[in-house]
Amino acid sequence: MQVIHLKPKEQRRLLKGHLWVFSNELQNVPGDIAAGETVQLLTHDKQLVGTGFYNPHSLISFRLLSRSGETPDRNFFKRKLTEALRLREKIYPLDDTNAWRLVHGESDGLPGLVVDRFNRVVVLQAFSSGMDRHLPLICEVIDELLQPEAIVLRNESVLRELEGLPLYKEIVKGERSATLQTIHDGGISYEVDLLEGQKTGFFLDQRENRKIIRSFCADAEVLDVFTNDGGFALNALYGGARSAIMVDVSEETLKRAERNALLNGFGNFSLIAADAFSMMGKMVEEKERFDVVVLDPPSFTKSRKNLPTALKAYKRLNKLGLQLVKPGGFLATASCSHHVPEEDFLATVHQAALSAGKQLRMIYKNAQPPDHPVLLSMPETGYLKFACFYVTG
Repeated sequence: MQVIHLKPKEQRRLLKGHLWVFSNELQNVPGDIAAGETVQLLTHDKQLVGTGFYNPHSLISFRLLSRSGETPDRNFFKRKLTEALRLREKIYPLDDTNAWRLVHGESDGLPGLVVDRFNRVVVLQAFSSGMDRHLPLICEVIDELLQPEAIVLRNESVLRELEGLPLYKEIVKGERSATLQTIHDGGISYEVDLLEGQKTGFFLDQRENRKIIRSFCADAEVLDVFTNDGGFALNALYGGARSAIMVDVSEETLKRAERNALLNGFGNFSLIAADAFSMMGKMVEEKERFDVVVLDPPSFTKSRKNLPTALKAYKRLNKLGLQLVKPGGFLATASCSHHVPEEDFLATVHQAALSAGKQLRMIYKNAQPPDHPVLLSMPETGYLKFACFYVTG
């Protein structure tokens, strides 16, 4: 195993629990280390920090796997995956849901790996060259532990390009028909397409936040913007909403949302395929109003340098949303970019309220669910911000 060294004093963040080393924190590195190769990391004075994956092509040059010097073999992955599985089985009984995130990257000691379980299918994403090299072994261990009908690789994230990795998707076990699954969560069923749906096929990270809106949706007219598979709208209808409008730019996504609504026996919904900003601006001009508006947009920035632009977009979006809320109604709003700090996001919502002439009272604030755990030593593992507001004025 090859050895790389940190520059003087660069071990401090790692000793506090962080798992990444950036390229400018390393001494001269041997030129013959392949991307994704497992190496030993030593301090400047040759003290062992641990073993992990090295990538000469990435800003994140080293991802720590083991502080004791373990190598990522079958036993290593089986232990890590079994530990992650036990946590999820404790958190989510099968009668509550049959879908959860099995591995949340660094938070589960498997940096650069995401694994989602949807009923009888497992979907994986690798964001680091090291995990990418070990995907065949990881799939073997998952097959042994869970015995799924299908295993799918959804390696299409642009984050892979930062590691010099190709983008692709592939069914590594099972048939295409098996990637169409029905999952249930909190009393609602969803038909999910794990080969064509966004990310790994369905957004699990808003599960707890979708349920909370049920408490103020009784007899409400609801607007669900960026609805995707219809999660918030369906929970609103489950909570007794009088009607729900589901908005998304993708007609294919709306077809899935429609199927999910019908699957659950809901009829009081409508679909709008449109750009969210344009559609909401038109609704404001036409003086349409709703009891509940839900805003769950995709990430507005993939880097810290674009944060000011992202915050402007969040302000514009939330101002439009607030202009569509009736006095005494509710706004539920989210950001899924870890580059947007919670305090900046909430400050932006406040600025939007001032601009819209609205008074806000925050009644609920949350982040990602417990199957997406956060390392306190790595703020990067936390990304989701969600808040509900009572709107007056």
